[in-house]
Order: sequence, then C-alpha cells, then structure tokens
Amino acid sequence: MTSVVEPDESTPDGSTAVGVAVAQFAPGPDRARNHAMLRKLATTAAARGAHLVVFPEYSAFFEPKLGPSFVAAAEPLDGAFVSTLAALAAELGIHIVAGMLETTDDPARFSNTLVAVDPTGRLVATYRKLHLYDAFGDRESDWVLPGTVTEPEIFEVGGLRVGVQTCYDIRFPEVTRRLVDAGATLVLVPAEWVRGPLKEHHWRTLLTARALENTVFVAAADHAPPIGVGTSLVIDPMGVAVASLGESVDVAVAFLTPARVVAVRAINPALALRRFTVVPR
Repeated sequence: MTSVVEPDESTPDGSTAVGVAVAQFAPGPDRARNHAMLRKLATTAAARGAHLVVFPEYSAFFEPKLGPSFVAAAEPLDGAFVSTLAALAAELGIHIVAGMLETTDDPARFSNTLVAVDPTGRLVATYRKLHLYDAFGDRESDWVLPGTVTEPEIFEVGGLRVGVQTCYDIRFPEVTRRLVDAGATLVLVPAEWVRGPLKEHHWRTLLTARALENTVFVAAADHAPPIGVGTSLVIDPMGVAVASLGESVDVAVAFLTPARVVAVRAINPALALRRFTVVPR
C-alpha cells in the first residue's frame, strides 16, 4: 500500500514543501532491468510531485549472496550507472540518490557507495558505507572495503539539508548525529535490510529512534521482499511515519518543510541540551 501525504501550503514561514519519495524494488543481477526499474519508479515519483527520490542500497546490482560477481559488477563513479542516473535526474528535473558498487584499488573488493545527483545531472554527494554488515551470519567485509571517515557531504533540496548513510550504519547512532552536526535536517538511508526474526521491528525502531533523537526527517528505502523487509518509509522529527510502503514495488511520497524541524526543535531542544559530541575512532 502506498501512502502519499499532500503538501501543506500554509506553512508558518511560507516555505514550499519538498516532495521526498522512497522507491522500493528488488534489484537483481540484470543491470538493464535494474536501470529500467529505476526509470519507472523515478518517473512515477516525479509525477506524484517528488523533488527527491531515494532508492535502495545495491540498486545497480544484487544477488542473494555476496561474491566475485559483485566485484565484477563494480564501476567507477564516471561509469554507466552514475551516467544513467544523472541523465534520468536531468530529464525529470529531480534529485536522485541510489546505491552502487564502486571499483577500488583492491582487485578483490569493491566499495558500497551511495551517489546523489541533482536536477542538472551533477554528482553532488558520495558516501561509502562505514559500518559493514558483519552480523547475523554475514560478512560484508570479505568483499567490501569500508569507507574512510570524512566530513559529511551535505547537499540542499528546497531548503532541506540532506545527508546520507547506508543500511547497517543505522545501528550506530553516532553516524546520524555527525550528519546532523554537519547541518542535515533530512537523513536518507538506502538499505538492503535482510529479512529475519525481528528484523522488520529493528528496522522501524532504529529509523524512528534516529529521527526522534536528532529531531530530523529520515527517509529510508529498502529492497522489496523476498530478501529485504520492504517497509520503506519517511519519518518526521517527532517519530511519525508520514509515508510508507509495505511489501510491494512502488514509491511513497511525503511533503516536508524545514519549518517542521524548526518547530519540533523549539519544543524538544535535545540537540541544544546535549553534553557530548561524536569523535571518530
């Protein structure tokens, strides 16, 4: 089921609402099919009023088990995947964020990378997954190089300042806090959140906690079942899911304003009252 929240034209500061879409599908090993799904869902999101569309982790290529095929499918940032994404963003006049497999200097491992392109087709942010999924019986680090800790790359969409992180990162609250310290008011979480006992509960709880404790919007896009839990959603700074999907391939759109963040922080000044900062290890 798709949830679409219509824009509120009477915002306190007169700002225009920003349409943010989470796009949910199940990427596979057929890269042409993945590109076709990206086009179909981005076009649907734009038609529904989205200015920014968030796709899952591993949108370019995915198989149920990590292995040599992932390394073989990796591309540079100026390769076909980013070029196709940039052309699509320019055609639709929107921002697009999606996960890809990026080549590295290590011939046996790739980088799990997020890219953000703007309505002109320009690459405005990249993020390489910091916390690899060495949990629940998997070992992502066997095939993936962890990203290095750098200053967050924040980009702006209609007055919202946007930061990105990936999947397993959401279990580490300091990742989101660093993005917020850098000015983010909307955090995007492309993911491949694997199904399993209580995993859907973890997904919703962790995403909601990151929104609440940081008083920010969170927009998370997962793979559709059978491997991912689905349940892509947009959460507001009070922890309310304002748009969501179940298990289907679709997009959900919410209309967000910077004024909502300001209003929530006025009544819940947790960020201003905190007594600790985040220091990288």
